[in-house]
Amino acid sequence: MIEFEPDCRLCPRLAAFRDAGKARHPDYHCAPVPPFGDPDPRLFIVGLAPGFHGANATGRPFTGDYAGIWLYRALHEFGWSTAPESVSADDGLQLRGARITNSVKCVPPANKPTPAEIATCNRYLTAELDGRPAGTVILSLGAIAHTAVLRACSLKPSYAKFGHGAEHALPGGRILVNTYHSSRYNMNTGRLTEEMFRRVVARATALARAGEVNRGK
Repeated sequence: MIEFEPDCRLCPRLAAFRDAGKARHPDYHCAPVPPFGDPDPRLFIVGLAPGFHGANATGRPFTGDYAGIWLYRALHEFGWSTAPESVSADDGLQLRGARITNSVKCVPPANKPTPAEIATCNRYLTAELDGRPAGTVILSLGAIAHTAVLRACSLKPSYAKFGHGAEHALPGGRILVNTYHSSRYNMNTGRLTEEMFRRVVARATALARAGEVNRGK
């Protein structure tokens, strides 16, 4: 399995959108955005897709995206990130014990990938999660990421229902934890507050730390 393909063009609509974006913004990344962080993570964070002026521009997940504000702040608070703010791919920030990826690696028009695009890109998430040992905690940001994780683990969507703060046992002793996506829309509507988000990250951290002890690390 290929964990990441930097020149992937399997989704014609997304490839065309990237090409058009590159023509308008030559300094933008405008390519599939690779996972970022520790290659052997205890906490594995899965988002939806890069934002056009965020990760699609910077080339690093949740970097430059509004959705990354709360995420990196929480990761820093709980000891996963060396800095509370991610502004560029070369800002020196490192993740220690954590890794961030997206269900769809390319920026979609209107921030909405199609079901077919999500399914096509799932091969990469499958490779990323393959072999993750017992005790690994997967934090899904939003329902689409939740379902993508299930698919990557060869599970049907009916296996586990998404719910903010919900926890699900996965095959191989791994744990899936859900949170609403830290998007601007969820923030502005009050569906998700920073304290709600922080509590879920705190819980995911506690589970991951416990898993680390059980793994003997």
